[in-house]
Amino acid sequence: MLGDDMALEHSSEIAGREPVGAHLIPRRIIQTGPSKLPLLLEAALVNVRLLHSEYEYMYFDDAMVDAFIEEQLPEHRAAYRSFPYRIQKYDFFRYLAVYRYGGFYLDLDMFLARSLTPLLSCECVWPFEELSAIRYLWSQFTMDWQIGNYAFGSIQSHPFLAAVIDNCLRAQADATWVKPMLNAIPSPFRKQFYILNTTGPGLVSRTCAENPLLANRLTVLFPDDVRDPCTWHQFGPFGVHHMLGSWRDKQNFLSLRLTRLWEGWTLRRVLARGTPLGKTRRYGLAAH
Repeated sequence: MLGDDMALEHSSEIAGREPVGAHLIPRRIIQTGPSKLPLLLEAALVNVRLLHSEYEYMYFDDAMVDAFIEEQLPEHRAAYRSFPYRIQKYDFFRYLAVYRYGGFYLDLDMFLARSLTPLLSCECVWPFEELSAIRYLWSQFTMDWQIGNYAFGSIQSHPFLAAVIDNCLRAQADATWVKPMLNAIPSPFRKQFYILNTTGPGLVSRTCAENPLLANRLTVLFPDDVRDPCTWHQFGPFGVHHMLGSWRDKQNFLSLRLTRLWEGWTLRRVLARGTPLGKTRRYGLAAH
């Protein structure tokens, strides 16, 4: 493992120090998943807790997620129940829970290398996901990258999370609003990208692009060079997303082969377009 000084230099000044004064983000970790975990995820969960022994830890299994919606946010009950895919419900829940309580949300397949405490001084912090080929974001905002939603932290009631929640509801109610994000996606992959762009990273990224004033209140943990795929899917120097993708449909050999061919072609196209733009991206975001 890298020494702390080396790893923290890789990201930003904010990652290298304990916040001074008032802590904006509460010392709280929120996770969700089944009541019985496979050993790999159990190990990741134990690691999170050991690194944050002074934090409040909240774990929601399926029944607890349903109860949270029923008891804490009944106004969203109908929308929550109407999402056709369970992963959409999990996505929606994570935004609602952090909006309600404040703290950090982490997917179960997040493996942390160090404590998140240096991020407590942020208002709202998200990971850089990857360079992307979403035509709508490029044509309207010259934005060729995405924010991840596998890990994030926020103060309670942050307006950006409110906008994300509103967009989840809008995407559920208005198919025409979603359509621009799905342009040029081949039909065999539409379901996956429908989910990503109605409750997942595509929707979070679109919310950022369409709300520049709110975007200026975010901290995005960009890598030193966004063109390097080896730096993608990481929560800055704090951890890495293992990307188990348990929500995705199981594929037969032919379908899996087609998916990999298309993803490989997309990656080459994204890198070809992104390389001339340089190694950094900001889009009006807080320069961290």
